[in-house]
Amino acid sequence: QVQLAESGGGLVQAGGSLRLSCAASGNTFSIRSMGWYRQGPGKQREFVASISSDGSTNYADSVKGRFTISRDNAKNSAYLQMNSLKTEDTAVYLCYVVAGGLYWGQGTQVTVSS
Repeated sequence: QVQLAESGGGLVQAGGSLRLSCAASGNTFSIRSMGWYRQGPGKQREFVASISSDGSTNYADSVKGRFTISRDNAKNSAYLQMNSLKTEDTAVYLCYVVAGGLYWGQGTQVTVSS
């Protein structure tokens, strides 16, 4: 069992930055990867970024070069640094962890104004 606590969302103007945090607790020894999906208004949930236990990363094409995912294994946490934000980045961002099964955080709202 893994529990996720997600934070860092907010309201920013286009071109601004936010940093999301996701802290895992429980059976953290089993974590293989962490990352984020997002769901914008009127859109389906889409993959954003992931980071595996060896530090390898993957990004959606829409965020490459703007978002950076990182991980602090000692703190069982992942971070998503979001720069050069665009209005189309507006969404609920959902942290996930692969730890035997798939676990989800509660989501945090990111709103980017023009």
